[in-house]
Amino acid sequence: MDDESMTRSALAGILRAEPDMEVVADCDRAEAVARIRGYEPDVVLFGFVMPPSDGFSVLAEMRTIPNRPAVAVLTAFDDEEHVSAALRLGADGFLLKDMAPEQLVHSVRILAGGGGVLAPVVGRQVIDGYLAARGGRGDQDLLTALTSRERDVLDCLTDGLSNQEIAARLHMGVSTVKEHVSAILLKLKVSNRVQAALLAQRIELSSAGAGGAAPGREAAG
Repeated sequence: MDDESMTRSALAGILRAEPDMEVVADCDRAEAVARIRGYEPDVVLFGFVMPPSDGFSVLAEMRTIPNRPAVAVLTAFDDEEHVSAALRLGADGFLLKDMAPEQLVHSVRILAGGGGVLAPVVGRQVIDGYLAARGGRGDQDLLTALTSRERDVLDCLTDGLSNQEIAARLHMGVSTVKEHVSAILLKLKVSNRVQAALLAQRIELSSAGAGGAAPGREAAG
């Protein structure tokens, strides 16, 4: 969904060309929540324009939808403040409109498979900005509360893998992966897998900057 009809048409055309994808609706933000409730899609691409204040309100309302689909923000802007705000509101990904068509298709497949997607622009400053509101205290303690297997799954989340890809890498069932992901979100006190991955990356960066290793990992040497 996007407020620019030409952008919506272009995106829909790219995705409709894929045999395993169906575009059930394209609309502006005013219709977004009603369309999601009516069609119950697996993935939503949510267009952000500037200023994004009303976009934030729509994202917040999406969080109230039962069995909410994966939602990725798609925008021409990479302002770190707005990226962080979108992630705090539960976005499962953040993509830029100038990405190649094949990257868009790949990202949608990842989202449909339960993964998260972040454009390369989301670097260390965005990670720190997103998690600044947490204050940083106790984050490493939260990570040490994870079991060894949950840490393995979290590593896969940080790599952006879908549930199916995690299952293949770790040789476990998809249902077991989902159970581990749910436990990770609960223990880390985050609402989705992208937030969990960002938290893990922040702790990793913080530990590296302090000359130590992240909890549960040995320092190289």
